[in-house]
Amino acid sequence: MSPHYVPRPGRLYGTEFAQDPQSVYTALREHHGPVAPVEIAPGIPAHLVLGYRAALDVLTNVGEVWSKDSRPWMATLPDTADVQGLLGMLAYRPNALFNDGTVHRRYRQAVTDCLGMIEPHRLRALVTETADTLIASFATTGRADLVGQYARLIPLRLFNRVFGRPEADSAALISALNGLLEATGESGAAANAAFGQYMTDLLALKHAEPGDDLTSWLLAHPAQLSAEEALHTVVLLLGAGNEPMANLISNTFSRMVSDDRYYTSLTDGALTTYDAVQEVLRDDPSMANYGPYFTTAPLNFYGTWIRPGELVLVSYAAANTTPSELPDGPRSDSGSHLGFGAGPHRCPAADPALLIAITAIDRLLTLLPGLELALPRHHLPWRPGPFHRALAELPVTFPPLRPNQPGETPWTTPHQ
Repeated sequence: MSPHYVPRPGRLYGTEFAQDPQSVYTALREHHGPVAPVEIAPGIPAHLVLGYRAALDVLTNVGEVWSKDSRPWMATLPDTADVQGLLGMLAYRPNALFNDGTVHRRYRQAVTDCLGMIEPHRLRALVTETADTLIASFATTGRADLVGQYARLIPLRLFNRVFGRPEADSAALISALNGLLEATGESGAAANAAFGQYMTDLLALKHAEPGDDLTSWLLAHPAQLSAEEALHTVVLLLGAGNEPMANLISNTFSRMVSDDRYYTSLTDGALTTYDAVQEVLRDDPSMANYGPYFTTAPLNFYGTWIRPGELVLVSYAAANTTPSELPDGPRSDSGSHLGFGAGPHRCPAADPALLIAITAIDRLLTLLPGLELALPRHHLPWRPGPFHRALAELPVTFPPLRPNQPGETPWTTPHQ
């Protein structure tokens, strides 16, 4: 091999990657090992951490070897439409995601304290009410798209209420979040601007009219977040609480109804919905490659030289399925997956996320028995994007329900 040979990086964008990312991860492992060169948009390079042990080394050494501050990387970027599309997800913000050390701990304490004020029984009741309302909207038809008509709407409607904005604003929010995660050129930049406007309006409303909601709690927290810090903390919470949750619900349900090991076992009681969600967090996590990190000094990391200012993405999807580093087959003990990350930046909302996903899935199974995919799972379309694992649609069929039929239905179930 020529000493000047430069391996072609794997592309984490486009429909081909979206349909079969594991094949890309496998090929990258075979050619490069646990760390591989990739492109997250045309001409925008990154290092992708594929190995489980390598991923843990990054996640648990933040503030020492690794940093979350993306500003040195941003200084190296050209001013192109593709870059502007990516910055919605990767640009530095004064919040817990992009800071280290004491600054990070201050932001994170505000987040964990306020999330802890959401009572689980209240959250479960809100999810059940939202789920039943959505199911009632298509229950008589015998068919539905569980992405567009259910999974993506549940967190939007739920978090609009939790954060204190009216449900009528959900359409603008979902459009902005979709554009951010797909990170494509001008549409990504426009989505970033729309999301920023949504957040600005929310903060202005809660400054003027505080209420019993997560945004108002953050504004009143002893951390005394500035207006900018509060804005970007809400950006983080709302962004992390919507699209990833929608993907977790749809990815789990698509697997459950297409694989007898899950669907039969779950209905027969050998496994629970919790077990199915944990399997998806390991094998098909919602945010497959959204773990941005940067070195604080030049580093030879598992045979790859990484310099400050170079983007390193932890691939939770690849690390969770690393051959020989994790056991094969279904797991009923929640396993050692990185679906919620690890270390000081592990997702602080893991418990509420599990409660929301499990409740939403259980309502479907309870109210719509006989659900089946309308086409084989390997034919389902996936949305392009370097960071997420997201179904574009999830068409299902089921025996239609009648509003006046006996038994538990979305029209008769009381919400406590």
